[in-house]
Amino acid sequence: MSSTYSAQNIQVLKGLEAVRKRPGMYIGTTGIDGLHHLVFEVVDNSIDEAMQGHCDDILVVLEGNDVVRVEDNGRGIPVDIHPTEGVSALELVMTRLHAGGKFDKNSYKVSGGLHGVGVSVVNALSEWCEAMVHMDGKIHTQRYQIGIPDSPAHEAGTTDRRGTVIRFKADASIFETTTYNFDALSNRLRELAFLNKGLKITIRDERLSIPKVHEFKFEGGVKSFVEYLNLSKNVLYKEPLFIEGSRDGVEVECAIQYNDGFNEIMYSFVNDINTREGGTHLVGFKSALTRTLNEYLKKSKHAKKMEETLSGDDVREGLTAVLSTKVPNPQFEGQTKGKLGNSEVKGIVESLVNEQLELYFDQHPDVIANILEKSILAARARIAARQARDATRRKNAMDSAGLPGKLADCSEKDPALCELFIVEGDSAGGSAKAGRNRQYQAILSLFGKMLNVEKTRIEKVVTNEKLQPIIASIGAGCGNEFNIAKIRYHKIIIMADADVDGSHIRTLLLTFFYRYMTELIERGHVYLAMPPLYKIKYEKKSFYAYDDTEKDRIMAESGKDPEKVKVSRYKGLGEMNAEELADTTMDPAQRNITQIHLDDVVEAERIFSTLMGEMVAPRREFIEENALLVSNLDV
Repeated sequence: MSSTYSAQNIQVLKGLEAVRKRPGMYIGTTGIDGLHHLVFEVVDNSIDEAMQGHCDDILVVLEGNDVVRVEDNGRGIPVDIHPTEGVSALELVMTRLHAGGKFDKNSYKVSGGLHGVGVSVVNALSEWCEAMVHMDGKIHTQRYQIGIPDSPAHEAGTTDRRGTVIRFKADASIFETTTYNFDALSNRLRELAFLNKGLKITIRDERLSIPKVHEFKFEGGVKSFVEYLNLSKNVLYKEPLFIEGSRDGVEVECAIQYNDGFNEIMYSFVNDINTREGGTHLVGFKSALTRTLNEYLKKSKHAKKMEETLSGDDVREGLTAVLSTKVPNPQFEGQTKGKLGNSEVKGIVESLVNEQLELYFDQHPDVIANILEKSILAARARIAARQARDATRRKNAMDSAGLPGKLADCSEKDPALCELFIVEGDSAGGSAKAGRNRQYQAILSLFGKMLNVEKTRIEKVVTNEKLQPIIASIGAGCGNEFNIAKIRYHKIIIMADADVDGSHIRTLLLTFFYRYMTELIERGHVYLAMPPLYKIKYEKKSFYAYDDTEKDRIMAESGKDPEKVKVSRYKGLGEMNAEELADTTMDPAQRNITQIHLDDVVEAERIFSTLMGEMVAPRREFIEENALLVSNLDV
């Protein structure tokens, strides 16, 4: 390696080269999230047109061969020649970083795409891309190869419509995968439809022989969003509380509705961008809600009975809320816009929410009474949970290492290399312990079904004898105290019988992880073991089948008379000896395990509430609609 360092060592990346050299700087990652980010960058341009009142119909199509098409009926990207650059505005927008209309507040008052790098980055990271603009009765088009125009923008026919069509094929040499996830895209597009009243957004998957289509259009905006999230819940009052106002150019919309559950559902947006990491707008909302409820508590009949003021967690138990803000000059952390940083927005949101909450509660004393009663119960439960945790720590139920007696731990100390099998039953647990690799595989045996956490508060969770060993074994706490950095295993594998009872146990565990250790699922640490259903033996050889189709294939390939082939069906993991369990379900080289993904948060929330919540009618309706899709329905 040369030790000289001079001007010739300085690289100058021109045009879109910088994007291809460091794509993560612009789209966050080259994984599936980054791939989806390309779609959202194009859609954001259409949404910006809708926010200005120029577009009411957006279509996203997943074509074959990993091609995406986004259409809108907005004004269309300008195609006239730029006065100083000498090329069409379309070419500038598509090929130059920081070129766009979002910097001119006469064109866009507020916008999601504020850095001017969106569609040009999509172009840079695509094998090819083409833009078609329908404007003034003519079609203008331009095609690009890895961001470079094939030719100048030109007319390509006449049209009776208006708007922009962008088609692109993501570059497989840049991305880890170029296969789009329909549900993940659909989730984001549903959010956008909720946030833009009356806007129709359609996504169509043409990769399937029969295209799958989702169409979204909501006249109620964020109120409709909250009502959708609470569909399968018992709400404390029928109509969501709606807050709307603007100050210093910042527009605020918020819908609030409480249910009788114990979980908080909170979504926040800035200029239609989902701020998953929150930010100053969310801090302002939470502060206003907590302060307002504590003020009403002081004036209520409960004031003298409360030892402590209500905490933020207390007032948000059972809360479903959507906060949408429009900010003229938002400061996001990074191009992926995960968190808002504008300090002034906190005070604006806080004062608006505080004022309108007081106005609403003064006019609806029954609503504030119900919310206060629920918050007070949450506070008492929080205090009881704290006392229960303190008592639990004092108990001598754990061994000297602070781990449950049912846990057979591994010797490896690096969590990234460790696996925890949560096994149903002592019999299966014994086989798993005997068949495991002791260096990196730990076994935690459970007996019987555990608590359905969807129907209970956290104080019962932390003291539950079935859940305590899981919490202690994983080592990261639970609920608001959960810390992903402290997990002791990067693979947590649920290993239950392949029957209805086993499915129920898996569902109960997944509900627990989803509600109290959400990051485990978000980070991809939770897996389902897939034990075989059949053991097929002939000529002193054993084969394993995971379903009937595989069993039939193995039987056919044997070439033997079916009468001479021994087929055993496993009724449960306990019937498998240690060697069989290790070979089929635990050995990384041979096992089948399924990673649990959280692609659609809104739908996951709805499904868990429907299937595991208190309300029977939505669950019955779900079963009736899906009964034909399952083979082992227990009726």
